[in-house]
Amino acid sequence: MTPSENAAIAAKTRSRFPAQVREDFRLELVRQSQAEEFYRLLARNRAHVGRWMMWVPRITGPDSMRSWIRRCQRQLSNGQGFHLALLLDGAIVGTAGLLRIDWGNRATEIGYWLGEEAQGRGLMTDACAVVIGHVFDDLALHRIQICCATENARSRAIPERLGFQHEGVLRDAEQLQDGFVDQVVYGLLHGN
Repeated sequence: MTPSENAAIAAKTRSRFPAQVREDFRLELVRQSQAEEFYRLLARNRAHVGRWMMWVPRITGPDSMRSWIRRCQRQLSNGQGFHLALLLDGAIVGTAGLLRIDWGNRATEIGYWLGEEAQGRGLMTDACAVVIGHVFDDLALHRIQICCATENARSRAIPERLGFQHEGVLRDAEQLQDGFVDQVVYGLLHGN
């Protein structure tokens, strides 16, 4: 990707977010001003999030959270993905976003986590619908790998509820302290 193509992708993503998903639920690109709130949420949910997200062990305080957010902002500027803050009634409850984009294969990976106190409200289904819409409609990608740190059957059913079908399953799941990560590759149902 050229610098101008990266800039165009970043501009398209910035114009898509923030997004009001429903009256109490909003998605926005992560910001430096959210570092302390993000750190408090992550600290409460470390065991739940697990060690599968490579950046989690490096977050030891608000300063390292700010460094992570800077990396997210560089990733967006380079056209290689983005991270969203999930806000429920104005409070951060988790993240969702593109961990990387393989432009050669028009493929990407979505990772997400949600604080335990916010689970069971359908938030991840709503958030993933918005992110996946951006992937397929705006970024014109064709393949997606979805990773979630949960054994919750409802969370693992999100792609199917959004109209995706299995193309293949990577069964070498990593065992976590309190669950497993299933990495599943999904494609559009109608062969797009």
